[in-house]
Amino acid sequence: MRKVAILLLAIFAGTQIWAQSENDYIEIARTVLKTEKKAAVADAMQFNDEEAEVFWPLYNEYTEAEYLIFTKRIGIIKDFAKNFENLSDEKADELWANNMKYDQELLNLKKKYYKKFKKILPAGIAARFFQIENKINTLIDAELALDIPLIEVK
Repeated sequence: MRKVAILLLAIFAGTQIWAQSENDYIEIARTVLKTEKKAAVADAMQFNDEEAEVFWPLYNEYTEAEYLIFTKRIGIIKDFAKNFENLSDEKADELWANNMKYDQELLNLKKKYYKKFKKILPAGIAARFFQIENKINTLIDAELALDIPLIEVK
């Protein structure tokens, strides 16, 4: 987990140098994070061969679905940044509603895939995976919380 925290700091601090645009920066960061996240999961889960054989295809399916949901979150953050200087109450309300939709979609995805993982692995292993997911996502959320300013109320 410590490797992931260090990596996240490096991603968000250093990748911008190489990026041609904001979207390039985001995609580079997401690609690096995906690779490092998979390595962290593999390290923390310590699967035997049989578990690995059934886990990784479902993990890949899960991360593809998660990627689409995280793309929506990036859109919300970009929308906030674009409107930050002149954020109306209506826009703030819209952004918050979109954020709640994002949270619900992510929760629904986790519920759906927890059931799928429990069908192929013991519940303890499935729960451990989602515990690892939660830790990694908490690190990402912490970085975002530091970088995204609070709404200024006028």
